[in-house]
Amino acid sequence: MWGRIFGATPVVMTVIATMLAGLASSEMTKAQYDRSLAAQQQSKAGDQWSFFQAKRLRSALQHNTLDLLQAANEVQSVDTETLRQAVLSSGPDHAQTAALLASEAGQRALTLLVKGELPALPASAAPLPEVQAALTAIDDLRPESEIAALMAHLSDPMLTAALLAAKARSDAFDNATRPINQLIEALNRALTAQRTGGGTLKRDFTAVRVSFAAARYDAEARLNQPIANLYELQVRKNNLSAERHHNRSQRFFYGMLGAQMAVIISTFAVAARKRNLLWSLAAAAGAAALLFATYVYLFI
Repeated sequence: MWGRIFGATPVVMTVIATMLAGLASSEMTKAQYDRSLAAQQQSKAGDQWSFFQAKRLRSALQHNTLDLLQAANEVQSVDTETLRQAVLSSGPDHAQTAALLASEAGQRALTLLVKGELPALPASAAPLPEVQAALTAIDDLRPESEIAALMAHLSDPMLTAALLAAKARSDAFDNATRPINQLIEALNRALTAQRTGGGTLKRDFTAVRVSFAAARYDAEARLNQPIANLYELQVRKNNLSAERHHNRSQRFFYGMLGAQMAVIISTFAVAARKRNLLWSLAAAAGAAALLFATYVYLFI
């Protein structure tokens, strides 16, 4: 019986070495996948930060335009009835704009535009404590070890749900402001086509339009910022996962080397027919490789 066990030792160690090589290769593949996914998410985060910067820049330009307009001219407030009368006097070519102003949606959009108010949005849900803790740590420039510990409590479903909620809020704002933007374009065309008495009103309406655009760009920038932050969290999480898989792959590789050493020793033992000492060394190397691989699999 012992002879058969000794003779099977090289085969068993070869199987173990092959298994550990497969685990090392699998962990390295997972690490590469996480790196690739992190790169894609970093690109998405960069797009959101570009949107954020573009919105802030446009807001600053609109504020500067409004300041110059108010400094160079005496800008008066505009009421809804004056705009309706101006559209009606613009001729039959703008009958569609007049119909838009007569509709309930048009009146609501015109009221918000004249008051310089943005559409009301539902209050955003409070972020999960784990997500908020990680975001706060990054904003406070905490050490990477502390951030990594907080990221360990985050799951992919948590980040995905938070990201979808932030995107839904941004899309809801776009949908809410779309009627006002369409109304602004229609009114601008109608006032431009007005033949008499439209210069002063056009200038006053321009001030209203620019003021609303500045407020809208500010709001859109604030909505883009949390989306970019959540993408940054996903990037960090996938990079940490890639590091973990890379370390596991390296340690599985070391275990494979130990198993291969056991194969060599046991093969020499069979060849030399001195199985006692050499087989004990092979068995010890194989057992150490198995224990090390189990430790890596469970705890690293």
